[in-house]
Amino acid sequence: MSPRSRTALIVALLAVAAAVAVAGGAVLTADDRGGDPAAAMEPEPREGRPPLVLDLGLRRDAEAQRLRRAAELYRTGKPGEAAGMFRLSDSLEAKLGAAFAAWPGTLDRVEQLGALYPRSALVQLHVGLARFWAGTGGAPAAWREARDVQPDTPYAVYAADYLHARDFAPGLPAFTPSFTHELEGVSLAESFAQLREDRTLRGRLLYGVVLQRLARPVSARRAFAEAVQVAPNDVDALVADAVGRYEKNNPAAAFSRLGPLSRRFPEAATVRFHLGLLLLWQKDVEEAQRQLELARTAEPGSKIAREAQRFLDAIRNAGTD
Repeated sequence: MSPRSRTALIVALLAVAAAVAVAGGAVLTADDRGGDPAAAMEPEPREGRPPLVLDLGLRRDAEAQRLRRAAELYRTGKPGEAAGMFRLSDSLEAKLGAAFAAWPGTLDRVEQLGALYPRSALVQLHVGLARFWAGTGGAPAAWREARDVQPDTPYAVYAADYLHARDFAPGLPAFTPSFTHELEGVSLAESFAQLREDRTLRGRLLYGVVLQRLARPVSARRAFAEAVQVAPNDVDALVADAVGRYEKNNPAAAFSRLGPLSRRFPEAATVRFHLGLLLLWQKDVEEAQRQLELARTAEPGSKIAREAQRFLDAIRNAGTD
Protein backbone atom coordinates (compact mmCIF):
# COMPACT_ATOMS: atom_id res chain seq x y z
CA MET A 1 0.00 0.00 0.00
CA SER A 2 1.38 3.41 -0.94
CA PRO A 3 2.11 6.10 1.70
CA ARG A 4 -0.81 8.10 0.32
CA SER A 5 -3.16 5.14 0.68
CA ARG A 6 -1.94 4.50 4.21
CA THR A 7 -2.69 8.11 5.09
CA ALA A 8 -6.16 7.79 3.58
CA LEU A 9 -6.66 4.63 5.57
CA ILE A 10 -5.90 6.32 8.86
CA VAL A 11 -8.27 9.17 8.02
CA ALA A 12 -10.98 6.64 7.23
CA LEU A 13 -10.14 4.72 10.37
CA LEU A 14 -10.64 7.78 12.52
CA ALA A 15 -13.96 8.49 10.86
CA VAL A 16 -15.10 4.99 11.76
CA ALA A 17 -13.65 4.96 15.28
CA ALA A 18 -15.62 7.92 16.58
CA ALA A 19 -14.47 7.34 20.16
CA VAL A 20 -10.85 8.14 19.45
CA ALA A 21 -9.36 11.19 21.19
CA VAL A 22 -12.79 12.65 21.88
CA ALA A 23 -13.31 14.95 24.81
CA GLY A 24 -16.37 17.13 25.12
CA GLY A 25 -16.92 17.03 21.37
CA ALA A 26 -13.41 18.25 20.48
CA VAL A 27 -11.19 16.03 18.36
CA LEU A 28 -7.52 16.70 17.70
CA THR A 29 -7.20 16.41 13.93
CA ALA A 30 -4.26 16.29 11.56
CA ASP A 31 -4.78 19.98 10.77
CA ASP A 32 -4.59 20.85 14.48
CA ARG A 33 -1.22 19.18 14.59
CA GLY A 34 0.11 21.45 11.87
CA GLY A 35 1.66 18.57 9.97
CA ASP A 36 3.75 15.62 11.05
CA PRO A 37 6.23 16.55 13.81
CA ALA A 38 7.87 13.14 13.66
CA ALA A 39 8.73 13.77 10.02
CA ALA A 40 10.58 17.00 10.81
CA MET A 41 12.25 16.77 14.20
CA GLU A 42 15.31 18.69 13.02
CA PRO A 43 15.22 22.19 14.57
CA GLU A 44 13.78 24.51 11.96
CA PRO A 45 11.49 27.52 12.50
CA ARG A 46 7.99 27.12 11.11
CA GLU A 47 5.69 29.75 9.72
CA GLY A 48 2.55 30.87 11.49
CA ARG A 49 1.58 30.07 15.04
CA PRO A 50 1.81 26.73 16.82
CA PRO A 51 -1.46 24.88 17.38
CA LEU A 52 -3.18 25.50 20.69
CA VAL A 53 -4.60 22.31 22.18
CA LEU A 54 -7.07 23.02 24.98
CA ASP A 55 -9.16 20.12 26.20
CA LEU A 56 -11.68 21.13 28.84
CA GLY A 57 -13.44 17.79 29.08
CA LEU A 58 -16.87 17.95 30.64
CA ARG A 59 -16.52 21.50 31.97
CA ARG A 60 -19.45 23.75 31.10
CA ASP A 61 -18.74 26.68 33.43
CA ALA A 62 -18.46 30.27 32.17
CA GLU A 63 -14.67 30.22 32.02
CA ALA A 64 -14.62 26.95 30.07
CA GLN A 65 -17.05 28.37 27.52
CA ARG A 66 -14.92 31.51 27.21
CA LEU A 67 -11.75 29.46 26.75
CA ARG A 68 -13.39 27.33 24.08
CA ARG A 69 -14.50 30.46 22.23
CA ALA A 70 -11.03 31.99 22.50
CA ALA A 71 -9.42 28.78 21.25
CA GLU A 72 -11.79 28.74 18.28
CA LEU A 73 -10.89 32.35 17.46
CA TYR A 74 -7.22 31.39 17.61
CA ARG A 75 -7.75 28.37 15.38
CA THR A 76 -9.60 30.43 12.77
CA GLY A 77 -6.85 33.04 12.47
CA LYS A 78 -8.09 35.74 14.86
CA PRO A 79 -5.31 35.84 17.47
CA GLY A 80 -6.00 39.44 18.52
CA GLU A 81 -9.59 38.67 19.50
CA ALA A 82 -8.49 35.43 21.11
CA ALA A 83 -5.87 37.23 23.20
CA GLY A 84 -8.48 39.61 24.58
CA MET A 85 -10.62 36.71 25.75
CA PHE A 86 -7.69 34.79 27.18
CA ARG A 87 -6.68 37.81 29.26
CA LEU A 88 -10.03 37.64 31.09
CA SER A 89 -8.88 34.49 32.92
CA ASP A 90 -5.88 33.58 35.07
CA SER A 91 -5.89 29.83 34.48
CA LEU A 92 -2.99 27.94 32.92
CA GLU A 93 -5.06 27.41 29.79
CA ALA A 94 -5.59 31.17 29.52
CA LYS A 95 -1.92 31.97 30.15
CA LEU A 96 -0.81 29.57 27.44
CA GLY A 97 -3.50 30.85 25.10
CA ALA A 98 -2.39 34.44 25.60
CA ALA A 99 1.24 33.51 24.96
CA PHE A 100 0.39 31.63 21.78
CA ALA A 101 -1.90 34.43 20.58
CA ALA A 102 1.03 36.88 20.88
CA TRP A 103 3.35 34.59 18.87
CA PRO A 104 6.07 35.10 17.65
CA GLY A 105 8.25 36.48 20.38
CA THR A 106 6.68 34.65 23.31
CA LEU A 107 8.76 31.45 23.44
CA ASP A 108 10.46 32.72 26.60
CA ARG A 109 7.06 33.16 28.25
CA VAL A 110 6.06 29.61 27.37
CA GLU A 111 9.41 28.31 28.63
CA GLN A 112 8.85 30.25 31.85
CA LEU A 113 5.50 28.54 32.33
CA GLY A 114 7.21 25.23 31.66
CA ALA A 115 9.71 25.90 34.42
CA LEU A 116 6.98 27.00 36.83
CA TYR A 117 4.74 24.00 36.09
CA PRO A 118 7.05 21.06 35.31
CA ARG A 119 4.42 18.49 36.29
CA SER A 120 1.59 19.88 34.19
CA ALA A 121 0.95 17.82 31.06
CA LEU A 122 -0.97 20.77 29.60
CA VAL A 123 2.02 23.08 29.97
CA GLN A 124 4.68 20.60 28.88
CA LEU A 125 2.70 19.69 25.77
CA HIS A 126 2.65 23.35 24.76
CA VAL A 127 6.30 23.87 25.64
CA GLY A 128 7.02 21.14 23.11
CA LEU A 129 4.79 22.77 20.51
CA ALA A 130 6.42 26.17 21.06
CA ARG A 131 9.92 24.70 20.77
CA PHE A 132 8.96 22.80 17.65
CA TRP A 133 7.52 25.91 15.99
CA ALA A 134 10.43 28.11 17.02
CA GLY A 135 12.93 25.52 15.81
CA THR A 136 14.96 25.56 19.00
CA GLY A 137 15.05 21.80 19.57
CA GLY A 138 13.97 19.95 22.69
CA ALA A 139 10.36 19.42 21.69
CA PRO A 140 10.43 15.61 22.18
CA ALA A 141 11.78 16.02 25.72
CA ALA A 142 8.84 18.24 26.65
CA TRP A 143 6.36 15.87 25.04
CA ARG A 144 7.83 12.94 26.96
CA GLU A 145 7.35 14.94 30.15
CA ALA A 146 3.74 15.66 29.23
CA ARG A 147 3.15 11.98 28.54
CA ASP A 148 4.74 10.80 31.77
CA VAL A 149 3.84 13.35 34.47
CA GLN A 150 0.05 13.15 34.06
CA PRO A 151 -0.68 10.02 32.04
CA ASP A 152 -4.42 10.10 32.76
CA THR A 153 -5.04 13.26 30.74
CA PRO A 154 -5.83 14.10 27.12
CA TYR A 155 -2.60 16.10 27.01
CA ALA A 156 -0.56 12.98 27.71
CA VAL A 157 -2.40 11.21 24.88
CA TYR A 158 -1.74 14.12 22.51
CA ALA A 159 1.93 14.22 23.52
CA ALA A 160 2.28 10.54 22.65
CA ASP A 161 0.67 11.33 19.30
CA TYR A 162 3.38 13.88 18.53
CA LEU A 163 6.13 11.54 19.67
CA HIS A 164 4.86 8.69 17.48
CA ALA A 165 3.20 10.57 14.62
CA ARG A 166 5.07 8.63 11.96
CA ASP A 167 4.26 5.13 13.20
CA PHE A 168 0.80 5.20 14.81
CA ALA A 169 -2.66 6.57 14.22
CA PRO A 170 -3.61 9.50 16.48
CA GLY A 171 -5.20 8.83 19.84
CA LEU A 172 -5.67 5.37 21.33
CA PRO A 173 -7.75 2.42 20.13
CA ALA A 174 -11.08 2.20 21.90
CA PHE A 175 -12.88 -0.88 23.15
CA THR A 176 -16.19 -1.70 21.44
CA PRO A 177 -18.60 -3.79 23.55
CA SER A 178 -20.12 -6.75 21.76
CA PHE A 179 -23.52 -5.94 23.27
CA THR A 180 -25.82 -3.09 22.29
CA HIS A 181 -25.99 -0.33 24.86
CA GLU A 182 -27.61 2.97 25.64
CA LEU A 183 -24.63 5.33 25.19
CA GLU A 184 -25.46 6.16 21.59
CA GLY A 185 -27.14 9.55 21.52
CA VAL A 186 -26.38 10.26 25.18
CA SER A 187 -23.97 13.06 26.05
CA LEU A 188 -20.65 12.22 27.66
CA ALA A 189 -21.60 14.20 30.75
CA GLU A 190 -24.83 12.24 31.20
CA SER A 191 -23.08 8.92 30.55
CA PHE A 192 -20.32 9.74 33.02
CA ALA A 193 -22.79 10.66 35.74
CA GLN A 194 -24.96 7.59 35.16
CA LEU A 195 -22.14 5.05 35.11
CA ARG A 196 -19.64 6.35 37.65
CA GLU A 197 -21.06 4.32 40.54
CA ASP A 198 -22.37 1.38 38.51
CA ARG A 199 -20.34 -1.62 39.71
CA THR A 200 -21.97 -4.24 37.49
CA LEU A 201 -20.04 -5.84 34.66
CA ARG A 202 -21.97 -3.87 32.08
CA GLY A 203 -21.58 -0.68 34.09
CA ARG A 204 -17.79 -1.03 34.45
CA LEU A 205 -17.35 -1.76 30.75
CA LEU A 206 -19.47 1.19 29.64
CA TYR A 207 -17.82 3.48 32.18
CA GLY A 208 -14.46 2.49 30.72
CA VAL A 209 -15.76 3.32 27.24
CA VAL A 210 -16.83 6.78 28.43
CA LEU A 211 -13.43 7.36 30.05
CA GLN A 212 -11.72 6.40 26.80
CA ARG A 213 -13.86 8.95 24.98
CA LEU A 214 -12.69 11.52 27.52
CA ALA A 215 -9.07 10.54 26.80
CA ARG A 216 -8.45 9.33 30.33
CA PRO A 217 -6.63 6.07 29.59
CA VAL A 218 -5.45 5.23 33.11
CA SER A 219 -8.95 5.58 34.58
CA ALA A 220 -10.40 3.56 31.68
CA ARG A 221 -7.83 0.84 32.31
CA ARG A 222 -8.86 0.76 35.97
CA ALA A 223 -12.55 0.45 35.07
CA PHE A 224 -11.84 -2.44 32.69
CA ALA A 225 -9.73 -4.18 35.35
CA GLU A 226 -12.68 -3.87 37.72
CA ALA A 227 -14.88 -5.49 35.07
CA VAL A 228 -12.52 -8.48 35.06
CA GLN A 229 -12.81 -8.69 38.84
CA VAL A 230 -16.60 -8.81 38.52
CA ALA A 231 -16.53 -11.47 35.77
CA PRO A 232 -13.08 -13.10 35.41
CA ASN A 233 -14.17 -15.35 32.54
CA ASP A 234 -16.19 -12.86 30.50
CA VAL A 235 -14.69 -12.36 27.06
CA ASP A 236 -15.79 -8.72 26.79
CA ALA A 237 -14.17 -7.89 30.12
CA LEU A 238 -10.95 -9.66 29.21
CA VAL A 239 -10.76 -7.99 25.80
CA ALA A 240 -11.50 -4.55 27.27
CA ASP A 241 -8.78 -5.08 29.87
CA ALA A 242 -6.30 -5.94 27.10
CA VAL A 243 -7.24 -3.02 24.84
CA GLY A 244 -7.09 -0.61 27.77
CA ARG A 245 -3.44 -1.53 28.29
CA TYR A 246 -2.39 -0.34 24.84
CA GLU A 247 0.36 2.28 24.91
CA LYS A 248 2.33 3.53 21.94
CA ASN A 249 5.61 3.09 23.75
CA ASN A 250 4.60 -0.44 24.83
CA PRO A 251 2.05 -2.05 22.47
CA ALA A 252 3.06 -5.51 23.72
CA ALA A 253 1.19 -4.88 26.96
CA ALA A 254 -2.07 -5.25 25.00
CA PHE A 255 -1.02 -7.78 22.37
CA SER A 256 0.39 -10.18 24.97
CA ARG A 257 -3.11 -10.49 26.45
CA LEU A 258 -5.17 -10.42 23.27
CA GLY A 259 -3.13 -13.12 21.55
CA PRO A 260 -3.84 -15.82 24.16
CA LEU A 261 -7.51 -14.82 24.17
CA SER A 262 -7.77 -15.76 20.50
CA ARG A 263 -6.88 -19.33 21.51
CA ARG A 264 -9.05 -19.35 24.61
CA PHE A 265 -12.09 -17.94 22.74
CA PRO A 266 -11.53 -19.06 19.12
CA GLU A 267 -15.13 -18.32 18.10
CA ALA A 268 -15.37 -14.87 19.71
CA ALA A 269 -15.53 -12.13 17.09
CA THR A 270 -14.58 -9.46 19.63
CA VAL A 271 -11.08 -10.88 20.12
CA ARG A 272 -10.31 -10.91 16.40
CA PHE A 273 -11.89 -7.49 15.88
CA HIS A 274 -9.80 -5.83 18.54
CA LEU A 275 -6.64 -7.55 17.35
CA GLY A 276 -7.37 -6.06 13.95
CA LEU A 277 -8.02 -2.65 15.50
CA LEU A 278 -4.72 -2.60 17.36
CA LEU A 279 -2.85 -3.74 14.27
CA LEU A 280 -4.45 -0.93 12.26
CA TRP A 281 -3.32 1.54 14.89
CA GLN A 282 0.28 0.70 14.13
CA LYS A 283 -0.39 0.46 10.38
CA ASP A 284 0.04 -3.29 9.97
CA VAL A 285 -2.72 -3.23 7.39
CA GLU A 286 -2.43 -6.70 5.88
CA GLU A 287 -2.57 -8.61 9.18
CA ALA A 288 -5.25 -6.26 10.48
CA GLN A 289 -7.39 -7.06 7.46
CA ARG A 290 -6.98 -10.79 8.08
CA GLN A 291 -8.09 -10.45 11.70
CA LEU A 292 -11.07 -8.30 10.74
CA GLU A 293 -12.15 -10.88 8.17
CA LEU A 294 -12.04 -13.52 10.90
CA ALA A 295 -14.15 -11.25 13.13
CA ARG A 296 -16.67 -10.69 10.36
CA THR A 297 -17.19 -14.41 9.75
CA ALA A 298 -16.96 -15.63 13.37
CA GLU A 299 -20.37 -14.27 14.38
CA PRO A 300 -22.28 -13.28 11.22
CA GLY A 301 -24.88 -10.59 11.79
CA SER A 302 -23.51 -9.56 15.19
CA LYS A 303 -22.66 -6.03 16.20
CA ILE A 304 -18.95 -6.83 16.11
CA ALA A 305 -19.25 -8.39 12.65
CA ARG A 306 -20.87 -5.19 11.39
CA GLU A 307 -18.10 -3.09 12.94
CA ALA A 308 -15.48 -5.32 11.33
CA GLN A 309 -17.16 -4.85 7.96
CA ARG A 310 -17.05 -1.07 8.34
CA PHE A 311 -13.30 -1.19 8.93
CA LEU A 312 -12.79 -3.58 6.02
CA ASP A 313 -14.72 -1.23 3.77
CA ALA A 314 -12.52 1.67 4.93
CA ILE A 315 -9.38 -0.31 4.13
CA ARG A 316 -10.60 -1.26 0.68
CA ASN A 317 -11.71 2.29 -0.13
CA ALA A 318 -8.34 3.65 0.99
CA GLY A 319 -6.55 1.10 -1.15
CA THR A 320 -8.29 2.36 -4.29
CA ASP A 321 -7.06 5.97 -3.88
